[in-house]
Amino acid sequence: MKKIIHWGTRTFIMGIINLTPDSFSGDGLMDGSNIVKNSLRQAMQFVSEGVDILDLGAESSRPGAESVSAEEEIQRLIPALAAILKENLDAIISVDTYKSQVAEIALQAGADWINDIWGLRFDPFMAHIATKYKVPVVIMHNGRELKQGPNDSDKKNQKDIIHRVKSGLKVSIQIAQEANVPKENIILDPGIGFGKIVEENLVLINRLDEIKAMGYPILIGPSRKSFIGATLNLPSEQRLEGTSAATAISITRGADIIRVHDVQAMVRVAKMCDAILKQKG
Repeated sequence: MKKIIHWGTRTFIMGIINLTPDSFSGDGLMDGSNIVKNSLRQAMQFVSEGVDILDLGAESSRPGAESVSAEEEIQRLIPALAAILKENLDAIISVDTYKSQVAEIALQAGADWINDIWGLRFDPFMAHIATKYKVPVVIMHNGRELKQGPNDSDKKNQKDIIHRVKSGLKVSIQIAQEANVPKENIILDPGIGFGKIVEENLVLINRLDEIKAMGYPILIGPSRKSFIGATLNLPSEQRLEGTSAATAISITRGADIIRVHDVQAMVRVAKMCDAILKQKG
């Protein structure tokens, strides 16, 4: 039986399963050995550590990464997804993709959520897939540029990062609404690290409550990101403490889901934050 998300009751943890050879954080599972076996092992470990959602991605989203075809993404994703689903683990299964073809095949195979780093703006059919299969969709703000032009048309006139992110998310929400995605199936992600400079990422976390005020559950993914490395002058494998601090502040500012690499540590951080925030004094 899948976990059920009751928003506002506690913080939920999403564990990252990278079915790629080129993850920025060095945790890609395509290392020449059995990717299916590796992904299943990691999924089972994450569940034992208390994860709520497993997020499977088969294309790297790091800056400069080469895009892969839908066919290759499916080839990487589906065998691992099938193996994880076969175990009937106590976790929601999310698929990290911006291609509707990949999302549909994954949902047909048994996935539960879509996690779209382009906020329904890359593929015009993605929102309709979310509606067709009646699944939650994570809509992320992406400050990078699409091939057809800037993500935010008035980006140059929006110096304030909160205004820029909210404006971009509103466009994505409108796309979802026009495709009849119900409000309860929309989750917002401010897109930490995606087309934002270090200071903007820090501001986004500190002012996350302003994104929360838009009226949707919030997912945030600060885990091992470069803004932590720049702040602490540390490589990706040494950013646990920085991730913990970013996670704790995000929770106090209203985050509902934290997307992480280090599940056990962040489950503990979230539990401690939740326990403190529940106290009324």
